[in-house]
Amino acid sequence: MNKLVKRSLLVLLVLSAAGATAWWLMPQKIPPENRYVTAPLERGPITQIVSANGTLNPVKLVNVGSQVSGIVKKLYADFNDHVQAGQVLLELDPALLHAQLQQSTANVSNAKAALELALANETRMSTLYAQEYVSRQELDQAVQALKSAQAQLAVAEAQAERDRTNLAYTIIRSPVSGVVVSRAVDVGQTVAASFQTPTMFSIAQDLSKMQIDSNYAEADIGNIHEGQAATFRVDAYPERNFKGVVRQVRLNPTTQQNVVTYDVVIAVDNSDQALMPGMTAYVSIIVAQRKDALLVPNAALRFRSSEAKPGAGKPRGGGKPQEGNKDGQARKEGRGKDNGSADAARTGTVYMLEKGQLKPIQVTLGITDNRFTEVLGGELKEGAAVIIEDSQPPAKSSSGPPGMRLF
Repeated sequence: MNKLVKRSLLVLLVLSAAGATAWWLMPQKIPPENRYVTAPLERGPITQIVSANGTLNPVKLVNVGSQVSGIVKKLYADFNDHVQAGQVLLELDPALLHAQLQQSTANVSNAKAALELALANETRMSTLYAQEYVSRQELDQAVQALKSAQAQLAVAEAQAERDRTNLAYTIIRSPVSGVVVSRAVDVGQTVAASFQTPTMFSIAQDLSKMQIDSNYAEADIGNIHEGQAATFRVDAYPERNFKGVVRQVRLNPTTQQNVVTYDVVIAVDNSDQALMPGMTAYVSIIVAQRKDALLVPNAALRFRSSEAKPGAGKPRGGGKPQEGNKDGQARKEGRGKDNGSADAARTGTVYMLEKGQLKPIQVTLGITDNRFTEVLGGELKEGAAVIIEDSQPPAKSSSGPPGMRLF
C-alpha cells in the first residue's frame, strides 16, 4: 500500500512539473493596450531642410600672372598682405628684355637713316625728272624706295614699342585692392610664360563677403530657389551656426559615379573675418516651413505589424513612406502641397487600436523634418494615439527547446 501511494505521489509530481514547464514554454498573450507603444498626434511648427557639404570661397578671387618669362628678382608682397590696386607685387630680372629694347631702338635709328636717304633720292629724282634727265621708271623706283623706308621705320618702331611694353611687364602690379591669399613664387625662381600664364599671386578682393559652393543632388535641387535662408557650420567653430542666403543655382551639372549634382552658391556675410577661404561648410537650406501643422511621428509611418492583413498599409506606388535620409537630406517631401498637385501628394499608413484590434488608417503626408511628418489629410485628428512600436518579443521557435549536449 505504501508503495502504491509513493508511486501515485511521484506520478503527480512529474505531471505537475510537466504542466508547469508547458505553461512556461507557451507564448503569453499580452493585452493589446500593453503590447503596443503609442504616441499622440500634436500640432506644432515643422521645418524641412536639405543638407550638403560645400567649400567657402571669396566672392572675387583674382589670379595674378606674368605675360613674360624671367627670374624673380624682388618680392614686395607676401601671404595675408593687404595690397592696393597698382601696387608693385614683384619684379622679374629685366636684363634680357632691356637688351632686346636696345636692339629695337637701334633698328629704329637705322630705319630713320634709311628713310632720310630715300627721301633725298626721291626729291632729287623729282627735280631731274622735271628737267627730263631721268625716265619715269627711275622716278617711280625712287618713290617706291621712299615708301618702303617709311614702312620699315614703322615696323622698327612697333618692335621697339613691343619690347618696351614687355620690359614694363617685368614689374608685376596688383590689378585690384584686396588680401594676398596665395603666393606661388619666391626670389630666384624662374617664371616661364611660353605656353600659359603662370599664377604667382591669388588676391581676394573682399573677404568680408564670401560664398559657399555646395553640391546638391538632383533629387533635392527642385526644392531649392534663390533667396532661401540657409544655415551652416564649420569645423573651426563647432559651437556656432552661421547664416547665409541662396544666391544662385547654377545650371551646369556635375556627374560622378552616375550621381548628378548641381552647384548651389550661398552668399555669406563675413564681417568679423572669422571664416577663411577653403573651409568645409556643412550647409542646410530651409525649403519649407509650417507654423501650425498636425504632426505624426515618423516611427508611426514605419510601423508594420504581423497581425495586419497582407498589403494593408502599403503606400500608394508600392514603396514605403519616404522620409529624409540619415544625413538630413529630405528628398521629394511635401511637393504635392507646394506644387499644388494632388496627384503628387505622398500617402502613408498608420495604425490605431480600436476595440483591441489594429486599424490601419491611410493619411496624406506633407513635409518632414526626419522626426515628424506633416499630415495633410485623412481620418486622424489632434490627440489621436498612433502605434509607433510593438513591444511583443519575437515568438519562440516551434522546434522545441534545444536538446542536451552530448559529450
